Amino acid sequence: MDQPPISDYGFLSDCRSGALVGRDGSVDWWCPDRFDAPSVFGRLLDPDAGYWRLAPLGPSRVERAYQPDTLVLRTVHHTPEGSVAVTDALAAEVGARGHQLGMNSPAVLLRVVEGLGGRVRMGLDFAPRPEYGLLTPYLHEKPDGAVVTVAGPVALTLRSNGPALRAGRDRVRQEFEVTAGECVGFDLAYAPVHGDRPAQVDPLTALAETVQAWQAYRGMHHYDGPYAEQVRQSATVLTGLTYTRSGAVAAALTTSLPEWCGGDRNYDYRYSWLRDFAMTMRAFWVAACPTEANRLFAWAARAIGRVGDEPVPVLFGLAGERDISERELVHLRGYAGSRPVRVGNDAWRQRQLDVPGEVISAVWRLHDYLGETFDEELREMVVGLAEQVAATWRLPDHGIWETRDGERHHLSSKVLSWCALHRAVQMAPRLGERADPRRWAAIRDEIRDTVLRDGWNDRVGAFTGVFGSAELDASALLLPIMQFLPATDPRMRATIDAIERELGGDEGLVRRWRSDPAGFVLCSFWLVECLLLAGEEGRARRLFEQVLGHANDLGLFAEQVDLRTGAQLGNTPQALSHIGLINAAWRFADLSAG
Repeated sequence: MDQPPISDYGFLSDCRSGALVGRDGSVDWWCPDRFDAPSVFGRLLDPDAGYWRLAPLGPSRVERAYQPDTLVLRTVHHTPEGSVAVTDALAAEVGARGHQLGMNSPAVLLRVVEGLGGRVRMGLDFAPRPEYGLLTPYLHEKPDGAVVTVAGPVALTLRSNGPALRAGRDRVRQEFEVTAGECVGFDLAYAPVHGDRPAQVDPLTALAETVQAWQAYRGMHHYDGPYAEQVRQSATVLTGLTYTRSGAVAAALTTSLPEWCGGDRNYDYRYSWLRDFAMTMRAFWVAACPTEANRLFAWAARAIGRVGDEPVPVLFGLAGERDISERELVHLRGYAGSRPVRVGNDAWRQRQLDVPGEVISAVWRLHDYLGETFDEELREMVVGLAEQVAATWRLPDHGIWETRDGERHHLSSKVLSWCALHRAVQMAPRLGERADPRRWAAIRDEIRDTVLRDGWNDRVGAFTGVFGSAELDASALLLPIMQFLPATDPRMRATIDAIERELGGDEGLVRRWRSDPAGFVLCSFWLVECLLLAGEEGRARRLFEQVLGHANDLGLFAEQVDLRTGAQLGNTPQALSHIGLINAAWRFADLSAG
């Protein structure tokens, strides 16, 4: 099987888990229990790892779009015999409104077929393979026409309000016809074999309820600034990546989609990175969704626990688990033959000194929504992070890009260490008796002097990624974004120009470093912000709109874009890419307001 391009996939979410459905009508990824659980459909990573295809039997021309302000996807297939729409969603709990979305999602995948014209022959091919494709389930027909599949810890119940389903040995494969005005609904409910019974819903009613739940959520949040449509869509994607039960935000829906096809830089992004979480909080602030700040920061504080001498954890499981040890799924062939396929992520063991600065910066950005005084856990988190920065900022680390070849003195880590103490000093009146703003300020100033002295490379004529290195790194764009230096400073202006010249591409894409095989979407949006801060509005707008052109037809971004082909690469949808879009759009709004 030739695997579809990453950009072919649409994203469904119930804020508990997510699914990917291709333009061909095949659901090729779903981990129903939660984002980081084992898959039951994993064809994304191996043709034999399970899928559910629902589409016309013959060729069709496809049009698709999300229903407004939702992650409910409507795909229209035009065939020579007629037209049919398939609407896909992960069901919301009945009655869920506002921030209840996802709190008690029933883990039900909905697929509704609607005849639009003529007479269309449809094919259903349902082949679940739990535990990342390791298990082939038993299938049992029920008197009501449902099919129950059982394997290992997983039970799936497939129902239809149309023809009775017929189970084969290891799959359901059958055909049915849809005429204009006719609707056939399917629901697939997950439940643990030894737990609660799977939910039973009417697919048409549940679909309407899910649309209302999403639209009610988005209706609570209003952004009317520049690029409002793109900002609202990206905010919806970030909401869809949020595990509502805890407030954690998954960095992406998927694992092991490669940075280049056939390569081995294939990592599991289905966890919550503190860096990404903090950036998401700032993006929600831009997108007018700060109302849950207390609850979400409470997740961060409890996941981190009391800060001690050990490095601040980089990432967590979605319920706050610390140990995310990595292993390889050797039975899977990988997307486009890209091995290894990994679950877990050993970056949890790394020292990354930028993380406290990202978290404290997010608290500072949202402090007006957190009350006059912070609660004890939030105070302890901020003070503990500031104290750890004060004690450790001189150490080398693995840096923002999570290199696995040793620790270095990364420029961005030092700058974010400065930011951590700068914002902690500003918030000191809210931090209680343990706050030490005078000492923090002295260390902050020492960090600044060190960065200006050791981060600049005279030979290159720019700030470089590692102290003493001649290698440019796009993370240097964080200096003006985090207000360390103005973008108009001659050294910073020279660095922006060097990054645009040496790391930029013809399509507006910016690589992280010279040998990076693809453009990194977040870095491209960082460059937009820096150009705006430097007063280059026209160039920034052209670049921004070039980068927007690399989203798929549903407005979704993966992590990277191939510089030669324009193909999306890396895990998808990628939170950092959508965060970058929102924050860059806000810079245009801020410029207009100023």
